Amino acid sequence: MLAMAVPVIIAAGSPLLAWRDPVYIVAGFAGVIGMALILLQPLLAADLLPTPSAATGRRWHRIFGTILLISVIIHIAGLWITSPPDVIDVLLVRSPTPFAVWGLLAMYAVFAAALLALFRRRLPLRLWRWGHTLAVSLVVIGTVLHAVQIDGTMGQLSKWMLAALVLIAFGMAILRRRVWAIGLRRR
Repeated sequence: MLAMAVPVIIAAGSPLLAWRDPVYIVAGFAGVIGMALILLQPLLAADLLPTPSAATGRRWHRIFGTILLISVIIHIAGLWITSPPDVIDVLLVRSPTPFAVWGLLAMYAVFAAALLALFRRRLPLRLWRWGHTLAVSLVVIGTVLHAVQIDGTMGQLSKWMLAALVLIAFGMAILRRRVWAIGLRRR
């Protein structure tokens, strides 16, 4: 939890916020909180955090996944309110900033992961696991590359530490869940 809180605390004290509008600040914090939640998600999905049961961990995974989706929407909406031309450039993939492309990829991947989660019970397990894993892989990679390229409020050290922890947690979850093994065993 400390790894999630430190970047948020550093962002709250950043001098870069002094001249920003409240909407921009909220949008930025939604991004920081979203990245912190991305650290939590694979740990819950792979039952790597102490919870009363695996079912409780999955329930928290769904709750925090919903909060993550809301944070992404707030992040984008806030940026849209403060600078529509910049958001249009990103959506049309013509932004001059490389971090924008990674943010766009991560945004669409979050939407895809949420859609797959919504229809989980209607999809074959193998298809759902592969699809969700692919989507969240793009979320993790896109978010990390988006965040580390921005000179923003999180601070370089805390941002890189959070990015490293996100990648490690995701790797541990992939190894633990063994998605590639689904359907490979003979009956």
